Amino acid sequence: MIIRVDGRGFSRFTKSRFEKPFDVKFHSLMVQTAKALIEELHGIYAYTESDEISVLFRPEWDFCDRSLEKIVSISASIASATFTHAAETVVNFDSRVWLGANKSQVVDYFNWRQADATRCALNGWCYWTLRKARESVGNATSALEGKSVAFKNQLLFQNGINFNELPAWQQRGTGLYWEKYEKEGYNPIQDKAVLTTPRRIKIEEELPMKDA
Repeated sequence: MIIRVDGRGFSRFTKSRFEKPFDVKFHSLMVQTAKALIEELHGIYAYTESDEISVLFRPEWDFCDRSLEKIVSISASIASATFTHAAETVVNFDSRVWLGANKSQVVDYFNWRQADATRCALNGWCYWTLRKARESVGNATSALEGKSVAFKNQLLFQNGINFNELPAWQQRGTGLYWEKYEKEGYNPIQDKAVLTTPRRIKIEEELPMKDA
C-alpha cells in the first residue's frame, strides 16, 4: 500500500512566499513532512517531489485496521499539521491510497512519480527562465507548448543553465528510509560500554534516475 498526500492550493500558497522554480526552504518543509508521515504511520519508505509525498507500507501493515477513511483522514491531518507548524502558516493536504499487486508495480509507481518530477523540473526551469527574462505568462507558456526535451535543455543552456548539473533533488525528488547505525551506549548492569544499532531515517537527496 502507498499513501500519497498532495498540497491543496499550493500554487497560490507558494506564489509570493518562495523562490521559483525551486526553493530550498519549501523543499525542507516537504522533507520534514515526509519524515513525520513515515515515523507516525510506520512506513518503510517515503518519496517527495514538488508538493507531493508518497509513503510505502509493508503488506502486513494494519494501521486502523486498514480503514480507508481513517487512513486518508489521518495521513492528511499529519501532513497538514506538520507543514503548518514548521511553516507557521496554515496549509492543507489531500490524501489518497494506491494499492499494488506486487513489488514490480510498486517499483513502476515510484518510477512514474520520479519521471513526473523530472518532467516538471525541466518545464519549471524553462518557464521561470523565460518569465525572469520578462516574458509574459502567455508567451512563456506558448513558447514551451509541444516542445521536445532537447529543445528545453537547449533553451536552458543558452541561458547559462545546465539542467543535468542542477541539484539531484530538483531533478529526481528525495527519498527517505530507515537505516541502522552504530551508537555507543552504557550497560549499567555490566558496568561497561556497549555498541547498539538503533534506527534513524536516512534522507537521500542524490537519487539516481529510475531509483526513486
